[in-house]
Parts: sequence; structure tokens; C-alpha cells
Amino acid sequence: MILRLSSLLAACAVLGVAGLCRGAEPVRYNRDIRPILSDKCFFCHGPDEKKRESGLRLDLREGALKKNAIVPGKPDKSELLRRVTTKDPDDHMPPAKSKLANLTTAEVDTLRRWIAGGAQYEAHWAFLPVREGARTPTSAANSTTPSTRTKASVLHPLDTLVSAGLTPRKLKLQPEADRNTLIRRVSFDLTGLPPTPAEVEAFVQDTSPNAYEKLVDRLLTSPHYGERMTVDWLDISRYADSYGFQVDREREVWPWRDWVIRAFNDNLRFDQFITWQLAGDLLPNPTDEQILATAFNRLHQQETEGGSVEEEYRVEYVADRVQTFSTAFLGLTFECARCHDHKFDPITHK
Repeated sequence: MILRLSSLLAACAVLGVAGLCRGAEPVRYNRDIRPILSDKCFFCHGPDEKKRESGLRLDLREGALKKNAIVPGKPDKSELLRRVTTKDPDDHMPPAKSKLANLTTAEVDTLRRWIAGGAQYEAHWAFLPVREGARTPTSAANSTTPSTRTKASVLHPLDTLVSAGLTPRKLKLQPEADRNTLIRRVSFDLTGLPPTPAEVEAFVQDTSPNAYEKLVDRLLTSPHYGERMTVDWLDISRYADSYGFQVDREREVWPWRDWVIRAFNDNLRFDQFITWQLAGDLLPNPTDEQILATAFNRLHQQETEGGSVEEEYRVEYVADRVQTFSTAFLGLTFECARCHDHKFDPITHK
């Protein structure tokens, strides 16, 4: 369940890495331009209004267009290009006092091509929907030599994608690990436990072409698989067997922990894994397990001391649930937005 989701995210990350090296593709803001502007420009012309110089904001397209810093389609009319190429020390950007390195010839050329192509911006990749259609370059399959993979081994699609990104950088895949190392790695990854000597010996001696797949299947059926996966989920869910704060009294919420372990071992569908924890009690005729799963919402610290203000801590509990939900399911914390706008994300205090 979560393992398969993690594999999907890893594949997306590799797709992004592979894309960095496709020189024939049009210039893209997130891949090619944002790193340049973030490294050389955003400190003085970015989202932090307290450090922003000359009222110029380059991280937003409308801000860059206001002062003709960027004139789409007209690189020679764009003040940004003039400033990064001028020899006048009073006008040159980044200024010498910033201690930032000047843009390289390649970076200037990339900016020029981007502006000539219309200077389109993109939202941060984390806020863009996942797109289908990414394809492995056909040349990638031939980029791995026998020195990096044995002739008998078959490249995994992820190997092919990684190899496509490494080749233009004159790098190559590491040699395949030996059997002893492979079983230790996958055993720790999937169960958190080392393999026994007998298990190592059996894997080393197994010459069948699907030996590794059989090993993975065996580990996934182990009860320790659910325990290993639950460890990470307990951290995300701020699990504790006590109330926290000064009087740290014990609280028994281990039945929820055991439910999570069973959910992983039973390969509960991910949509159900989420729904039951957030609103299992609101489902039609909820089962005891679906209600138990909602303990996810009640794992926050709880104040039990006399003299505490109930309304104050009710608000704290609500804030905790919002923060935990956003971190666990959105990959983003809302904690900063309790007091002010997110400086670098499109999340307002309001």
C-alpha cells in the first residue's frame, strides 16, 4: 500500500531527474529557469518583501513584467538580461556586495531562450497535477554497458530512467550488488530486521531467474512488514502512549497501533486507509475497526492538569489536527499559516 505509493513517488522523482538532461526540449521554468533565479536573484527580488530591493519581484510573472525586467518574446528589451550581462559595476546583477557568482554564459543563454519563447512561468512542481505520458528515452536502454550490469540482468524501468539522466553527465549506474548485500538491504527495508544466516544462504544458492521477486514476496507476507511500515506512520501520526505536557499520564491507544499494523499486513486499499482514519465513524453502518481507525484524530497531546483553560486547549487540538492532516496527506505543514502567510507557498493566513 504505502510501499507502492512510495515507489510511484520515486518514479516521479526520477522522471524529473531524467528531464534535467534533455537538451533538445524547450526551456521550462521549473526545470531550467527557477534554479537560476532562485540561486542568483530571489534573495533580493523574491517572495520576502522585507528583503526585496527596488520593489522588483521576479518569482511571480506579473511582478517581473511590471518593470520590464522581462519582456516576453523580446530578450534584448528585457532589463533582466541587460543587468546580468552589463560590464557597468553599478548596474551589474547580482551586485558584487551580494557575494553571489555571476551568471555563466550557459545560464544567460538559457534565460535568453526562455524570454524569447514567451517567458512562461510554472507553479512549484508540488502544486502541479501529475501528468501521464512521460516516456523512457529509447536510447537509454543502450546506455548501460556490461560493466555496470551483467548481461544476464534485465534493466528495471527505473534503471533505464536513471541511466538516461546519468549518461549526459558522463556517469553510469553502479554495479549490481552481491546477493548477500541485496538480501540485507531489502530485509531491512521491508521488515526492519536483518536476514538470518539460513535465509542469506538460501537466497545466495537460489539461481532461479525470479529469486529476488520470491524474496520480496516472502518479506511482504511477513508480519514484520506491517510493523516496519507502521513505525513511519506512527511518527507522522504523532503517536504516543502518554498524554504529553507536564503531567505525562499514560493513555492506552495501542489498539489503534495494532490496527495500523493489520492494515499494512492485509494490504488495505490506500483510499480506505485514509478514509477510515479521517472519518470512519461517518461511514454508513461503520464497523468497530472503522471507528477504531479514527483514533488518528485523537493522538495529539492532551492537557489534563487542573487550572488549564478548556477553550484554549480545544483550539490547540483543532490546530494540531489540521497540521497533522496537512503534513500526513498533503505533504505540507500549515503551522506557519496560523500566524502569517506562507512566505514561499501560496497559503495565506486568512
